[in-house]
Amino acid sequence: MIYCVEDDAGIRELVVYTLQNTGMEARGLLDGAALSEALREQRPQLILLDIMLPGEDGVTILRRLRAAPETATIPVILLTAKNTEYDKVVGLDSGADDYISKPFGMMELIARIRAVLRRAGSGDTAAEAYRPLVAGSICVDERAHSVYVDENEVQLTLKEYQLLCLLLKNRGAVLTRDVLLENIWGYGNESETRTVDVHIRTLRQKLGAAGAMIETVRGVGYRMGDHG
Repeated sequence: MIYCVEDDAGIRELVVYTLQNTGMEARGLLDGAALSEALREQRPQLILLDIMLPGEDGVTILRRLRAAPETATIPVILLTAKNTEYDKVVGLDSGADDYISKPFGMMELIARIRAVLRRAGSGDTAAEAYRPLVAGSICVDERAHSVYVDENEVQLTLKEYQLLCLLLKNRGAVLTRDVLLENIWGYGNESETRTVDVHIRTLRQKLGAAGAMIETVRGVGYRMGDHG
């Protein structure tokens, strides 16, 4: 199933008709509210998302999708009448998988959709590198350099962010203070391990209840656990 979120009825109907006639299931949706309702019913393979929508705009919707663990990995192609480099960068930095400017040809759109679906299903390293890091209610989008807990953005310092990413990428493994120092600060020194402890403490505080997922392994270091 492919969802097309587009407020222009003519474009929406044409896209849905074209997709259905090329063997794809498709459904047209008017705005972000309709998309939220549809997502509760069925998870799509891909979302075509117009930027200029009534109410919540497409980029805001995209960021919300990327912040929620259940929708974070759904491929999204942005559709927009805007064609400036700035708009393209903002869209891609917010987590879009591709970007196509209006007016566009239907065959070009089909080709772009198939390319994104191939990347999403291929498991190649480029696609995998852009999958968000998710644990419990924590979601980190490395492309947008953003951290969310229960869909609320959390502001971290660079070192806190790097610590969180390292723990998430090594979930379940115990990382010693020396390993954390070497990877985040570039040196290992027993006398400086308190630096790690201080940053872990502030990171836990900023993550709120989800901070409990960062477990202390007494006398060794820290690990990202499975509860929170």
